[in-house]
Amino acid sequence: MKRIFFLSLAFVALAATGQQKPRIETFPVNNVRLGESQFLRNQQMDIHYLLGLDADRLLAPYLKEAGLQPKAQNYTNWENTGLDGHIGGHYLSALSYMYAATGNDEIGRRLDYFLSELRRCQDKDGYLSGVPNGRKIWDELSRGDIRAASFGLNDRWVPLYNIHKIYAGLRDAWLMCDRKDARDMLIRLADWMGGVVGQLTEDQMQQMLRSEHGGLNETFADVYAITGNKKYLELAHRFSDQQMLQPLLRHEDNLTGKHANTQIPKVIGYKRIADLEGLPQWDDAARFFWDVVIQQRSVSIGGNSIREHFNPTNDFSGLLASEQGPESCNTYNMLRLTKMLYQTSADKGLMDYYERALYNHILSILNPVQGGFVYFTPMRSGHYRVYSQPQTSMWCCVGTGLENPARYGEMIYAHEGNDLIVNLFIPSTLTWDGLTVKQENRFPSQESTDIIIQTKKPRQMSIKVRQPWWCNGMKVVVNGSAIDTKAEGGYLIVTRRWQDGDKLHVDLPMHLTAMTTPDGKPQYSFLYGPVVLAAKTGTDRQDGLFADDSRGGHIANGPKIPATQMPAIIGSADDILTHLKPVAGKPMTFALSGVTLPAYEGMQLVPFYQLYECRYQIYFPLFTQAEWSARQEQMAAEEKARIELEARTVDKVFCGEQQSESDHFFTSQQSWNGSDEGTHWRRTRANFAYQVKATEARTLILKGFADRERFNVSIDGTSLGTFNFDRSGQLQIELPQAKSGTFSLQIGAEGNASTPRISEIRLCR
Repeated sequence: MKRIFFLSLAFVALAATGQQKPRIETFPVNNVRLGESQFLRNQQMDIHYLLGLDADRLLAPYLKEAGLQPKAQNYTNWENTGLDGHIGGHYLSALSYMYAATGNDEIGRRLDYFLSELRRCQDKDGYLSGVPNGRKIWDELSRGDIRAASFGLNDRWVPLYNIHKIYAGLRDAWLMCDRKDARDMLIRLADWMGGVVGQLTEDQMQQMLRSEHGGLNETFADVYAITGNKKYLELAHRFSDQQMLQPLLRHEDNLTGKHANTQIPKVIGYKRIADLEGLPQWDDAARFFWDVVIQQRSVSIGGNSIREHFNPTNDFSGLLASEQGPESCNTYNMLRLTKMLYQTSADKGLMDYYERALYNHILSILNPVQGGFVYFTPMRSGHYRVYSQPQTSMWCCVGTGLENPARYGEMIYAHEGNDLIVNLFIPSTLTWDGLTVKQENRFPSQESTDIIIQTKKPRQMSIKVRQPWWCNGMKVVVNGSAIDTKAEGGYLIVTRRWQDGDKLHVDLPMHLTAMTTPDGKPQYSFLYGPVVLAAKTGTDRQDGLFADDSRGGHIANGPKIPATQMPAIIGSADDILTHLKPVAGKPMTFALSGVTLPAYEGMQLVPFYQLYECRYQIYFPLFTQAEWSARQEQMAAEEKARIELEARTVDKVFCGEQQSESDHFFTSQQSWNGSDEGTHWRRTRANFAYQVKATEARTLILKGFADRERFNVSIDGTSLGTFNFDRSGQLQIELPQAKSGTFSLQIGAEGNASTPRISEIRLCR
C-alpha cells in the first residue's frame, strides 16, 4: 500500500497539469518476491554485501561536513579522495529497495539507523552532503563564482553528481519504505539547493551544468510530484542541461566521445519532466536518445561505452579491443530510462531490450560466490573482469551495483487497468489487489513457464504475456487445455474468468541468433533466446581480480592476449549459425566448430551470466579462408607492437577523458577538451598537468593530432624542451634519467599559440 500512496501523489501532480496516467503501471518491488533462480541467489548475496559494509564509515563524510564527530573513519578509495559520501547515497537507495523487496529485518534496522544519523547531520541548517569542504563550494556558486569542467566544479570532483546520490537515496527511502523523515529531509534539501542557485542567471546555471551532475533534474521533478509545489518543477528545469537537450529535440546524434553516464541521467530527468508537465517534445527527445544508444551504440549484452565514453557508431573495433568496455552504471541507468518510456508507451520492444540487458549485463556483474561488483565488462576476447571488495572498493558501479539486485523484481509484472501483464519469465510471486500470481519455471534452461492464480473469488480479467523477439511458436494452455488467445501489441492475451488454482502454461521455444556489432562488421555474438553465450578461455594472470583501494583498481590491467591467439570463425555470414551445435545433456551449452585455431575447436559456449573469475570470449570475428590467411601476418605485427607498448607502459593518461584525468589529479589553466572521431584530446593556451606515477621510466610517448603548433613538456617544473608531433601525430622523448615515484607532468603552450590536440600520454620503461 505504501507504493500505491506514492502513485496517488504522483497522479495528483499529473492531474494538476491535465495529464493522463501512464498507460502501463509497473509494480513496486514490495509487491513482488523472487523465487529460486540466479536472481534470488544474487539478491541474497547482495544482502550480505550490504550488511558487510560499515554504516558508520559511509556516514563519516556527512558527519564531518556537519561539524559532528564521526564514529569511524571514511572508507578509502573514492570515498576519501574527493567523492566522499557518494556511496552513502547509493547505500540509502539500496537499503530502501532491498527492504521493500525482501522485508529483511536487519536491512530495515540498518535503513532506520542510517536515516537517523543523516537527520542529525541535516538538523544544523538544512544542508546534507559529504562533499569535502562543501559549504565553501556552494557559497562560491551562490555568488556566481563558477569554474566548471566535465570532471569537476570549483576544484572539486563532481560535487553536483555527489550530492545527487543523497537526494535519490532520500527519495527512495520515502517512496519505497514510507519513511516520513526521509520525505521531510528531501524537501528541506531541495529548498536548500533552491537557495544556492536562486540568484544565478540561466547562463550561469548552464555553465555550472558543464560539470557532471547526475539526475538532479529528475529528483527535483520528483519533489514536485510529491509536494505539488511548482517551484520544484521550476528547479528541475533550471537543472536541465540545454547543451544536451537541444540537439536531442532536433533528433541530432552528437553523442560520440561524450561521457556516457553523465548524459543518461540527464535524459531520465527530461523524461520525468515530460511526464509530469506534458511536454511531448521532451518525451520524443528521450526516446530518440534511447533509440540511438540501444540501436547504434550498444553491444549484445546491452551495455555501451569504451573507457566510459560513447564510441563512434561506425567503428566498434576500439571497444572490442579495450579492457575498459561497457560500464555497469550506464546499463543501470538505461534500464531506468527504459522503464519510464515503457510506462507511457506500452512499447513491447522496450521490454525486449530490458530483458537482454538484465540477463546479460546486470545479472553478470555480481560475483555469485565471493560477492563483489564489476565496473567494466571488457568485450576484448580473452580478457577478464575485476570484482570489488566491501572494504576497499568505492566506485560508482559499486553504488549502482548495490541497488541492482533489489530492483530485479520491478519489471517482471505490470498492469493496464484490471489486466495483468507478464513481461519477464523470472520465478516470482506477485500480490495485487487480493490476487496472488505465482510464476514457476527453470527458465532459460527450461523453455516454458507456469503462471498460477490464487484468488478467494473468481476474477474476470486478461493476462497479457509478452511475445519475445527471440520466440517463435509461443503457445499457451490453461489447466492443460487449449484456450482462445489474441495476439496484440506484442502480447499474447488470454481473457477469462480466473478461478483459484488456475494454471496458465506458456511454451517459450528459443532459437540461436547471431548478432553483429552495430557497425555491421563481421564480428558475431551468439544468443540462445535472450541469453548471450560466451566461452571460458582460461584463468591465468587475472591480475587484480579482486580490487584493492587504488584509484585504478577497478580496471583489469593484467596481460592482454593477442587477437591472433584468440579463435575466429572461418566461413560465411550465411551459415554462421551452423558452427554451433547443442551439447547433449548440458542445457544452454553449445560447441563451436570451424574456428581458426585448432586448440579451440569444439570450445563450449554457455550463458555469459554463469561465468565469473575467468577470461572469456563473447564476440567472434568471421573470415573467409583467404581473408584469414592475409590478415594473420598483419594482425600479428599490429598486436605485437600494441602488446609490447603496453608491457613497457608504467602509467598512461587519456587526455580529455573524464575518469582518466580525474585519476591523475588533472589541473589546468585555459585548457579545453574535445573529441574527433571518438578520440579524446586536450589542448591549452597556457598549461595543463597530471600527477603521474612511474617506476624506472625512461621514455615519454605522446600521441595526438598532427597539428603544427609546438608545445613545451616539463616534469616537476623542469622543462624537457619544446616539441611538435610528427605527421602521424606521435612524439617520443627520451628522459635524461630514469624517473620513479609520483611527479607532475605539465604540457605548456608556446607564445600566443595553443598546443596541438594531445590525446594520450605514456610513461614507458
